[in-house]
Amino acid sequence: MQNPPIVPAPEWQAALDEMLVKEKEFTRARDRLAALRRRMPWMPVDKDYAFEGPEGSATLIDLFAGRRQLIVYRAFLDPGVDDWPEHGCVGCSLMADHIGNLAHLNARDTTLVYVSRGSQDDIARIKERMGWSHPWYTMIPRPGAQFDVDFGVDQWHGTNAFIRDGDRVFRTYFINNRGDEAFVNTWNFLDMTALGRQERWEDSPAGYPQTKPYEWWSWHDTYADHEPSRWFGDPVPGDTNDPRPPREDCAACGDH
Repeated sequence: MQNPPIVPAPEWQAALDEMLVKEKEFTRARDRLAALRRRMPWMPVDKDYAFEGPEGSATLIDLFAGRRQLIVYRAFLDPGVDDWPEHGCVGCSLMADHIGNLAHLNARDTTLVYVSRGSQDDIARIKERMGWSHPWYTMIPRPGAQFDVDFGVDQWHGTNAFIRDGDRVFRTYFINNRGDEAFVNTWNFLDMTALGRQERWEDSPAGYPQTKPYEWWSWHDTYADHEPSRWFGDPVPGDTNDPRPPREDCAACGDH
């Protein structure tokens, strides 16, 4: 690995000051984007979606928990994901690890929940193992009213935002792929380091360590004996009967 230039403190500070100008430009651009997001049109939600939570059956209105806004992340704690039923999707699990105390979000009249296809028994067991405490519901499909299908998260993770006016619910925003990066502080912390995320898609100086984007991910209780993770839908290593080619892409390097 070839290091960047080694310079004395005054030159280093000058380089930092130059970078700060670009950082501020990015911050202001992000603020302008958020302002546009707040002016997005609202889409009415007219179907009756069904869920199951720790206390039994629930509706979409119930997920708001009495608050004005609702954020719903679709996590793949589903039968068929790698290492099920001991774990859920490794990427969704990484995201869940970054959910802290929700009191600050609730103070802004906003509720955050996760939803999956797994049963409440499976979700509760995995939550206890992983130390997660945020609300997590099971989606219950109904004819013509399947939450994950209708809101673009049946095959891939994503985050929907809703607002309610009494008993009327509206969809206000949706992000997926790299849009969900905002919820993972690990990547934000790595982005401020010299080596970055150390993933192949990054534009880094020659010789910097880099691996495939998702192969270094693991469940936080298995890093000690970690093997490269398989993304949901990846071929089984060593299975000559599996016709699927290995993936080179993932949520962390998508085109969102």
